[in-house]
Amino acid sequence: MPSLISSLYVQAGAIDAFEQAIAVTSANVSNAATPGYASQTQTLEAMPEDISRGAIGGVAAGPVVSSRDQYAEQAVRNQQTALGGSTEGVNSLTSLQSLFDVTGASGISTALSSLYQSFSAWGQTPSDGTARQAVLTAAGNLADAFQATASGLTSAATTANQQLQQTVTQVNTLVGQLQQLNAQAIGSNGNDSGLDAQINSALENLSQYIPVSATEQPDGTYTVMLGGQTPLLVAGQQYALSFDLYQPDNSTIQNAPPLAQVKAADGTDITSDITGGQLGALLNFRNTVLPSYMGDGTQAGSLNTMAQQFADTVNGILTSGNISDASADGNTPAVPGVPLFTYDTTNSTNEAASLAVSSTITPGQLAAIDPGPPEVSNGIPLALAQLENPQSAADQIDGQSYTAAFGDMATQAGNLLNQATEDQQVAQSALTQAQNLRQQQSGVNLDQQAATLVEYQRSYEANAEMLTVLNQLMQDTINILEPGTA
Repeated sequence: MPSLISSLYVQAGAIDAFEQAIAVTSANVSNAATPGYASQTQTLEAMPEDISRGAIGGVAAGPVVSSRDQYAEQAVRNQQTALGGSTEGVNSLTSLQSLFDVTGASGISTALSSLYQSFSAWGQTPSDGTARQAVLTAAGNLADAFQATASGLTSAATTANQQLQQTVTQVNTLVGQLQQLNAQAIGSNGNDSGLDAQINSALENLSQYIPVSATEQPDGTYTVMLGGQTPLLVAGQQYALSFDLYQPDNSTIQNAPPLAQVKAADGTDITSDITGGQLGALLNFRNTVLPSYMGDGTQAGSLNTMAQQFADTVNGILTSGNISDASADGNTPAVPGVPLFTYDTTNSTNEAASLAVSSTITPGQLAAIDPGPPEVSNGIPLALAQLENPQSAADQIDGQSYTAAFGDMATQAGNLLNQATEDQQVAQSALTQAQNLRQQQSGVNLDQQAATLVEYQRSYEANAEMLTVLNQLMQDTINILEPGTA
């Protein structure tokens, strides 16, 4: 009798173990497409057998083991960060490149060419009022083009500021969700595979915005760090980021465009630590790329430098000439030329945005006479026309023509965009590879799970059949030992 009872217990325990294994395998199949889910395995443990000590043997359900590989998860997060940064770089730099188009029918490059042509035409008929008016019109178009480009850069900076604020808010929101999931993890003792999937899915989503590292704790919670240095989440405590604009301490230009800054929860500036993800790409665009064109507290920016030097060069040539000669009797002096362009001389980061044709100049005030010696009646417009292909260093900017200098700005923007596009393609490929490796390590293989489910089901059925036999044997034995009870 004891052996029959022991056998009943053994079979009942086996049925319970296989039932749990079937449930775990079924959950794998059901969650095959669940973001962040890692396949689970129900371990089976052989129980000790020693009849003399009451150990009846058999099999029992052990702990459920997750196939999640934290190294594979971090590899995916790293590539997600790289893709997020390069994608944001492509988006931001595409808008920048459109401001420096050298092939279209508008913009600074086209306006420069038109102004040079008007100088050349004026040189052929230096006293012609129509030719002089054409110069003023072309100069106004060039000033408008500089203003439009400067306005585009300012708009790009404003948009970047808004995106930075939104991104920081999104990061804080996702970390807040992880904080809530951490609280649930403590309550579940780290044994909830669905909760674990939610946590890892949220971490992967977060990694597209910032470089993030996550460490699972024994209680099932995750410690989340930005760049491995700045804590964002420790157990149930969230440390929120903040965003603002500021002027650096070494600023030398008053009223210059501010820079963007991200701070940790304790107020520490961590801007330089954020080098990846969408947030890192936005910070680089806002604090490095845009200032190189529009300036900041420490630099005028290439667009402003070009506007200022071109205006000064043209004004210098015009004011060196004469509108009219002195009278033969010397009673009427020569009338000197006047400047064509004006701009804000108090703020070197506002020169392109403020460039304009002097509001007081008239066509008749354009000086055509180069007093020499020798005097040349159309010397000034000819000198201005030569700015298109300058021979003198005084008429160049950084050793090249103004057209070439603008072309360099466009090339810089194009090169940055091309690099970001290449980085995006590489990051996408690397992310796909990392995801595939993770899938091989911890993903749900439906064919494998189906085979395992069949195996467990058959084992369950065999043990159930054995339990039925033992139960019948137990009943027959009782009937033999107690005649007349049947």
